[in-house]
Amino acid sequence: MATSAESIAYTIYTSGSTGLPKGVEVSHRAVLNLLMAMAREPGLSRDDVLFAVTTISFDIAALELFLPLIVGAQVVIAERDELADGFRLLAHIQASKATVMQATPATWRLLLEADFKPAAGFRMLCGGEALPRELANRLLAAGQGELWNMYGPTETTIWSSCERIVAGDGPISIGRPIANTRFHILDEHDQPLPLGVSGQLHIGGDGLARGYYLRDPLT
Repeated sequence: MATSAESIAYTIYTSGSTGLPKGVEVSHRAVLNLLMAMAREPGLSRDDVLFAVTTISFDIAALELFLPLIVGAQVVIAERDELADGFRLLAHIQASKATVMQATPATWRLLLEADFKPAAGFRMLCGGEALPRELANRLLAAGQGELWNMYGPTETTIWSSCERIVAGDGPISIGRPIANTRFHILDEHDQPLPLGVSGQLHIGGDGLARGYYLRDPLT
């Protein structure tokens, strides 16, 4: 079967704010845009070793499995039973000589409890839920690694923005949009708001999913 940029790469079900499951249809174009953007920032090259901890049923696994293939990097996949044991997980990370890892805040906490100390230049990507300032400061104080906050809803193909986080007391930002992505803050009438005024985040660009599977009115 012929595949085009607009063909569906995967469909993933999410409940979002409605509480009712709906299948998000993500195109090859959207996935490729995400991967090429991530290769630039936070960055991945042929010299990197990415340690993968995400189950394949979670969409962020696409970054861990496909991005190394695109840039010629190495991917090392964690064993299932290591994911609940911070000490075993840390030992595998160290043995693999990993330079990059993507995980949720819960996994980063698990590693800190096992005395995780990132080496200089080790890139820590944190996403899937809000990154607390307290956790960010602990990760940055633990070693010499880089910490990146990753943000994006399922409907915009994994990550829509990222920001390198530094230690301090300020709020954690979701950062700036990745390549070919646009952010707009709108009011209840879908009109743009001025700087400093709270509103609803609307996201557009190449990462936007094609729609919800068999749910045209909701799309």
